[in-house]
Amino acid sequence: MKNSETNRKTELEVIPKTENQQVIEKHKKVAAHFEAAAKSHLAAAEHHESGNHEKAAKFAVEANGHSSAANEAQKKGIEHHAAKF
Repeated sequence: MKNSETNRKTELEVIPKTENQQVIEKHKKVAAHFEAAAKSHLAAAEHHESGNHEKAAKFAVEANGHSSAANEAQKKGIEHHAAKF
């Protein structure tokens, strides 16, 4: 019975991520926000071309939000890298 209790505890333990994995995830998060911003900017451009300026404005605001989130995440990453110098 003790063996099964040990197995259950081991399954529930959270394995800490390595520093490198955390850095990789931060880069991917920044990239995902920039990709979303680019898609929103393209959508805004398409709506402007078709004359639907209200939808274009909605997508422009959305793009700005993603850009801001990417820049904030990027600042944190740069601070991490700068601390190593």
